[in-house]
Amino acid sequence: QVQLQESGGGSVQAGGSLRLTCLGSHAPHCMAWLRQIPGREREAVATIHTSGGPTYSSDDIKGRFTISRDNDRNSMYLQMNSLKPEDSAMYFCAAKWFGRCGVDTDSDGYQYWGQGTQVTVSS
Repeated sequence: QVQLQESGGGSVQAGGSLRLTCLGSHAPHCMAWLRQIPGREREAVATIHTSGGPTYSSDDIKGRFTISRDNDRNSMYLQMNSLKPEDSAMYFCAAKWFGRCGVDTDSDGYQYWGQGTQVTVSS
């Protein structure tokens, strides 16, 4: 069993930055950040594999967010810059050992989940 714990969420004004951290008991090969707004489905933001490059859900996200990982520390990060009000959501860390690792991976495909950390961006 892999335990995941997010931290780093908070409230910022538009244009600000936040850095999310996901600390795990282990570091599965595929790790991802997803987000969810109440009443909407969870959506992938970015993924990263131990042996591959990161993937992002859109060019807009790619231009403002950076996903990274530190396998020695069983950690994954999401640096979020130029935050917009529409980025407000609960952000989740998710992971799995095997299979495709991309933003088109169905959220049901992840074996392990954190509890989430809230990000609120005010205009």
